[in-house]
Amino acid sequence: MSDSSNIDAFKNDVRYRENIAHIETIPAKKANFKRVDNLNEKIIDYLESKDMKLYNHQAETYNAIQEGEHVIITTPTASGKTLAFNLPIMETMIEDKEATALYIYPAKALSNDQLHVLEDLEDEMNIKINPRTYDGDTPREDKRGIREKSRIVLTNPYQLHLILSWHHQWSRFYRNLRYIVIDESHYYKGVFGSNVAFLIKRLKRIANFYGAYPQFILSSATLANPLELANRLTGEEFKLVDNDTSPSGEKDFILYNPFKNYKRNKVNMKNAPSVHMETENIFMYMMLKQIQTLCFTVSRKTTELIAMWAKNDMTQIKGKLAHRIAAYRAGYRPEERREIEDGLKSGKYLGVTCTNALELGIDIGSLDAVIISGYPGTMISTWQQAGRAGRSRQKSLAILIAFENQLDQYFMNNPTFFFDKPHENAIIDLTNPILQEAHLLCAAKELPLKYGEVEKYFGISDEILEDLVSKKDLHINARGDYMYPYDDNPALDHSLDQISGQEFKIMNNGELLETMEKSQVYREAHEGAILINKGDTYVVDSVSLSRGFVNVSQKTVDYHTMVLNQTDINIKKKLSKTKYGNLTIHFGELTVSEDYFKYKKMQFSKSVGTYPLDLPPLKFNTKGLWFTIPKSVKDTLEDMFPNEEEVFAGGLHGAEHALIGLFPLHTMCDRFDIGGLSTNYHEDTQEATIFIYDGYEGGIGICEKAVDVFVDLLKSTLDLLNNCNCQSGCPACIYSPKCGNDNKPLHKNATKYILEYMCNLIANETSAKKEEVNEEVITIKQDNEDDIRYKDALELYNKNDYSQAKDILNSILNSNKNHVDSIALMAKILYLQDQRDISKMFVKRALALDKSNEMANELDVLLNNKQPIVNEDIDVEINTIDDEEILYEEAYDLYNQGDLDTACEILEKLIEFDSKNAEALALMGLIYYQSGIFSKAVEYFKKAYKINKNGEMVRELKMRVS
Repeated sequence: MSDSSNIDAFKNDVRYRENIAHIETIPAKKANFKRVDNLNEKIIDYLESKDMKLYNHQAETYNAIQEGEHVIITTPTASGKTLAFNLPIMETMIEDKEATALYIYPAKALSNDQLHVLEDLEDEMNIKINPRTYDGDTPREDKRGIREKSRIVLTNPYQLHLILSWHHQWSRFYRNLRYIVIDESHYYKGVFGSNVAFLIKRLKRIANFYGAYPQFILSSATLANPLELANRLTGEEFKLVDNDTSPSGEKDFILYNPFKNYKRNKVNMKNAPSVHMETENIFMYMMLKQIQTLCFTVSRKTTELIAMWAKNDMTQIKGKLAHRIAAYRAGYRPEERREIEDGLKSGKYLGVTCTNALELGIDIGSLDAVIISGYPGTMISTWQQAGRAGRSRQKSLAILIAFENQLDQYFMNNPTFFFDKPHENAIIDLTNPILQEAHLLCAAKELPLKYGEVEKYFGISDEILEDLVSKKDLHINARGDYMYPYDDNPALDHSLDQISGQEFKIMNNGELLETMEKSQVYREAHEGAILINKGDTYVVDSVSLSRGFVNVSQKTVDYHTMVLNQTDINIKKKLSKTKYGNLTIHFGELTVSEDYFKYKKMQFSKSVGTYPLDLPPLKFNTKGLWFTIPKSVKDTLEDMFPNEEEVFAGGLHGAEHALIGLFPLHTMCDRFDIGGLSTNYHEDTQEATIFIYDGYEGGIGICEKAVDVFVDLLKSTLDLLNNCNCQSGCPACIYSPKCGNDNKPLHKNATKYILEYMCNLIANETSAKKEEVNEEVITIKQDNEDDIRYKDALELYNKNDYSQAKDILNSILNSNKNHVDSIALMAKILYLQDQRDISKMFVKRALALDKSNEMANELDVLLNNKQPIVNEDIDVEINTIDDEEILYEEAYDLYNQGDLDTACEILEKLIEFDSKNAEALALMGLIYYQSGIFSKAVEYFKKAYKINKNGEMVRELKMRVS
């Protein structure tokens, strides 16, 4: 253990003090205790045996739970939140022998950690609760016993999502369910949080079905909107406990800025400070001073690198300390992680680098110092990480090392904001139509939906049920209940981590590396992209948009890639306008089209090549905010900078970047969750306009919350620019790492002028005057030549002149292969001409370009028979070798036409009839190869090769798999 003089030495060290932007000394505080009356004897005995008294906030929590209130506790790390809710739950378990409780944690490691706490309580109090974890790692043979005997079950949302439909196996547990604990509830935000909120509502409905009305207990880090978060997660009203009365030692929290004395210009760009090297130097300093330190980094790769550098350097300086350095991250085996956790508690390890995997409440004891290398994205994460330092009544140290980006630099220049009250709002959106439909289908699978339940449990109008019935996704039974009509589990098709059901598999030699949403594939995994996974680099070889596969190969390269895109936005519907003084912020539904047209290979900040991309535009409907800037501002700026080009456009673009860069300051999101567009003129507003939108289909509530905090966002952004000492813009103010226009044009002074103009419109007005509107926006556009020719083809189609219509459509598609209406009409004509396989290919193309295209969707239903049919298998009967040969030829033809699904179904029947048909086995292998499932392709090759290694199809498959 270090003494406080070693901890104090850092801030005075000549090597580091010049880069210290601020030191905040958080004073030590004493505990404040409170007595709870009428405690159960076993609880009293337990507390006395531990010589333990309850802190004031623990007692307040205890009393509120005893009185049946839903409670949310928001106090810092190591303040005793877990004990505050465990003790009253134990009291219920003692007094009601049948009572059960469900504990929900966001991470398996955390639930395993809490399991040991509950096992100790069970042992100390001599009560039978049989606590167990129930997740993907639970052995199959143990699961039945847990369902039948455990009174406290610990799980995670992913597991709960999948097993809710098996609730009849849990009837004992649900019937007696008294408590639902949602720990680390601040973790549930954005897409994941919104999905979990719907999941909790499904869980409540199941519990109510068995006659249980459980009490909710939430624990969270400090938030700006804890009661709003709790209400949106559960649909219940809560009591807030937020006064931390636990003891703590003094802590120095240092804001450390490697860029404090660095001025970016063309001469010294190569000599910019290295945050990673600075982090390693400080990490080494702490260990040489015998200060036990945890160093948080922003990525797995950085975690490994800093640990490796530190071990190598320590071997040269003080070799006996090298073995006391370790790295910790997700991906390690459980026993490896546990060994490091125990090593921190025992003092075996003096320095550990880690990702945010150690941010949550896993027990590692308390340390002397924490280094946070780069702002972790939210204030909550920052304080969770900083809270890892601080032994009881001992002085501790936390150091935040800043990167050169808007958020990090804003904190370095505005320490008062950093240490002020909570500013972050956790966003949960229950209005996204895709999430609504997905969870209603899951709910209907779990229990038939009765009329009125959708409003009661989900806060959604019952009209949505009729829409789902019309799409054949639900069926009305004789009693008027809404049933899920298929045999599958819709929960398997809907991931809690995303909105759309389309998930892309990233494959390396037949092994699944990770999964991505389509928009992420466009940004990070397009052909030619460099993808980083677990510190290794991969080159993207091919992308199949229709089948959802990305094939990559591992390769060490000295460059990274950056994709460029052009964005087009149309206002679909205005939902509200909010006036702050004379500034109006509009909010509504938008249609966004992002055209990813090329990418660049970059060595550090230097471009070494630009390459075209052939991807259909990414189109989606979302929600966003926008505001306009009048022509008078443009005229003023052009007068101020008469010899400079694109001044106004550069100012608008800079304002868009800077505002987006500080979005996470006020709303808990990642800057990659939002997109933006600035334009000198927009046809829907007829003025210069800046748009900022949620980067998810249907929207996820980020921009809606941003409207409420826009004044704070605007003032923060202007502060950022005023405090940045660069001359013409840099990554700390108006440059964006995700800019699709290559950060051109940008003009820092014009950006400042526009932001000052907006602040002047607001003046001292901070109260919002919000007006709800419901106005469709109709944009009159001139038809282009392709649209005019398409109308001619449509007219011929309506006259049943299919031949001439197809000639025109072919002509359009030769010059514009992405004209979606022409593709859809071609599919319709081919369908009517009974060329269904080719029609299906055109439908897939149309839906890949625009999934809302009405004609393509109608055809998709017809071609894929999307109706509640009990058996959708192909009706084939094989009795002779002739039948077998005919079917093989049909499967082969379908394979060549690209209809792999139908070919696969025929081959399955054929192989079932004759498992020794080598050519059929090989063709099945080729289909798996084309689909990117290489392990299955190899499996079928081996089977076919054993039977007939000289077969034509076997040889072709051999060439592919080898």
